Amino acid sequence: MLNQRVERIEDILLRKQPTLQVMLDGVHSSQNLSAILRTCDGVGVLHFYYTTKEDQDLRIHKTITQGAHRWVERTRIDNHNRVSFLKQKQEEGFQIVVTHLEHRARSFRKINYTKPTLLVMGNEKDGVSKEVVDIADEVIIIPMQGMVQSLNVSVATALILYEAERQLENAGKYIVPQLRDEQRESIRDRWLYRDVIARRSKGKIPL
Repeated sequence: MLNQRVERIEDILLRKQPTLQVMLDGVHSSQNLSAILRTCDGVGVLHFYYTTKEDQDLRIHKTITQGAHRWVERTRIDNHNRVSFLKQKQEEGFQIVVTHLEHRARSFRKINYTKPTLLVMGNEKDGVSKEVVDIADEVIIIPMQGMVQSLNVSVATALILYEAERQLENAGKYIVPQLRDEQRESIRDRWLYRDVIARRSKGKIPL
């Protein structure tokens, strides 16, 4: 059983996409955060970031994530650091792609997600903060044909991420490992240790 688990984790890491990252700006709903984490795992996102107005961690709803939160590296960024954090990502070569309704916004399908991309989604009420929009490299929208001009943030994130997944798959990014061997080994060992502890606590692995 342990060998099968190791093989499963190694297989997941072979398909992880470290250059496709997600950030939630000022998220309120822990349910939405949990749903987005599940989608992130589904498309191979490794790094997930979020900020909250209270600078407090949000709980994870395990009935929503179905365990997906265990396979995505989750980091909360303090509010006062979010702009400097995003600028650092730009210096690392990431394009900052922000969802926001404004004059320069274009369809989410027009973006090249095979480039290193950090997708920033706004909170459920106010959207992405102005200071984040101001430094964005790309501003996107999801075309809407009805009276309502926006989707639930977890649904919108899923649509965008699966467009990114389509592009990455066409580019062969899921076939060739995107993490270096030593990176995969380090993450594998950390995940495996945590996984064994969690499964033992549930009685699935004998002491």
